[in-house]
Amino acid sequence: MAASDAERRAMLRALELAADPEVPLGPNPRVGCVLIDAAGRVIAEGRHRGAGTPHAEAAALAAAGSAARGATAVVTLEPCDHTGRTGPCSLALLSAGVRRVVFAQPDANPAAAGGADRLRAGGVEVEGGLLAEKATALNRVWSFAVQHRRPFVTWKFAATLDGRSAAADGTSRWVSSRAARVDAHRLRGLCDAILVGTGTVEVDDPQLTVRDEHDDVLPRQPLRAVMGLRAVPPGRRVLDDAAETVLLRTRDPWVALADLWARDHQHVFLEGGPTLAAAFLQAGLVDEIVAYVAPALLGAGQPAVGDLCIGTIADALRLELCEVVTVGAGAEANARLVLNPSRSEPTPAESGKER
Repeated sequence: MAASDAERRAMLRALELAADPEVPLGPNPRVGCVLIDAAGRVIAEGRHRGAGTPHAEAAALAAAGSAARGATAVVTLEPCDHTGRTGPCSLALLSAGVRRVVFAQPDANPAAAGGADRLRAGGVEVEGGLLAEKATALNRVWSFAVQHRRPFVTWKFAATLDGRSAAADGTSRWVSSRAARVDAHRLRGLCDAILVGTGTVEVDDPQLTVRDEHDDVLPRQPLRAVMGLRAVPPGRRVLDDAAETVLLRTRDPWVALADLWARDHQHVFLEGGPTLAAAFLQAGLVDEIVAYVAPALLGAGQPAVGDLCIGTIADALRLELCEVVTVGAGAEANARLVLNPSRSEPTPAESGKER
């Protein structure tokens, strides 16, 4: 039985609920759920509000009460069949007497998948795939991380028009405009870990927090991760109490990402210097690039990325240009470029690293 017009409208609403910007990001996907009756009228709505809180289906069922019996649950992600901090949504839907379930995206997490089969076995009509592309795009980072068993990596850098991230004397504040920096903090807030190397901490002493347009530190902060074999000097701002910090004693990007994955982090914002950027690029572990390009020239100084061991133009790392946006206006204008590396991801063995 194909999805009805009422179910399609309910799915569009469920996607709106899932996209709520007030919901903190974390190890779980964004999910919305709408319960409708046989006439297509909305009974109740629910959204997942972060790790440890009720799933979207459970929130909608709680709001509906006994009215859920005989209803159709329209949900952006296949109901889970997993007991974690909360119980399986598949069993909750069965217990509530829901007649039909329509979902968009299949659950890519093998630990939680199987809800559709459980529901069918319990006599519930199940229809999957409604607006699946929209749901997958909403959870693109989570979907990638679950599929690849590692965090999605966004490399962010700021540079002049000739690709310099610092002048010849080492000064780099500020290559980008204030408008670009405010925008970069917005993107920081969409990630759950910010990663730099020990060299960046020693030279720049960044705090690595997410701040608003008034430069105030926001209540919710990503994990601050510093990788490298050198110790972080006492008194560095990354060690303050503004956010949690972890020190990753490795120079291997694969090991660093494995550690962050084990800590339930799905989206890494890579903000290290040119050496760290080159290491991740050479390992094939950069999934998205966000570049803030300032209308300025230096002619010399530190490049945005280190040596990639590319000797000829035929071997250049080609990038797919996905978005170009002007950030700010007048003297504050910078270009924000979003690019994707146009190549397949190597395995750890292919990168030359021993696991």
